[in-house]
Amino acid sequence: MLVDSHCHLNFPELSANIDEVRVAMSENGVGHALCISVTLQDFPQVLALAEKYPNFFASVGVHPDYESEPFFSTETLVKLAQHPKVIAIGETGLDYFRLTGDLEWQRERFRIHIRAAINSHLPLVIHTRASAEDTLRIMQEEGAQKVGGVMHCFTETLDVALRAIEMGFYISFSGIVTFKNASALKDVAQHVPLNRILVETDSPYLAPIPFRGKTNQPAYVKYVAEEVARLKSISLEELTETSTRNFFRLFKKATPCN
Repeated sequence: MLVDSHCHLNFPELSANIDEVRVAMSENGVGHALCISVTLQDFPQVLALAEKYPNFFASVGVHPDYESEPFFSTETLVKLAQHPKVIAIGETGLDYFRLTGDLEWQRERFRIHIRAAINSHLPLVIHTRASAEDTLRIMQEEGAQKVGGVMHCFTETLDVALRAIEMGFYISFSGIVTFKNASALKDVAQHVPLNRILVETDSPYLAPIPFRGKTNQPAYVKYVAEEVARLKSISLEELTETSTRNFFRLFKKATPCN
């Protein structure tokens, strides 16, 4: 069974139809999903999904785009991460694409997340967009390699991927890898070691071909997995088995359902 390693099931596009979402997951061979926090205000919604459904897990963190989010401390994240269904710190990182100006607040917030991950002994879920060099630099400066994690919805170069892997990180591919104009990313997927690959939807966004432009959902991670398997010239079964094993190796606090 596949794992959707990154989705936002508390977002309104999906939360209103969670029963249908779960049925579709089962029908498409998707056994587990990691529900990602983007603000502390909405974290209780994310946690509630993980508490209600045994095959859902939660992260805790604040997405770098949410500038207006009130200040929070390392200690705040560490306390929230003690819940048994919280298996990761994030989504965190840097995004210089949507926001401009003095973004030191974003970098400091990223450092807070890394420190919380180290204190919690949990892996990081990292978002980076138009900010790869600063992202890798701060990861190294703060010792992110002590806990590892995942570079989610990866769209950077192979060099960035390999440098992250050297720090113990996994590379997660989303529906973008199925897009016809994503030739550079397809090349990255071909060269990233299989034992460092995860797959995700980032739903409700970035639906893969043949659903591009529609609301994404965890069931569609199958199409991401099919494309990555094709690019690596392996069977879907091998990609499924390996990426799922990778997920539970990284997120050690997660307990697989039978």
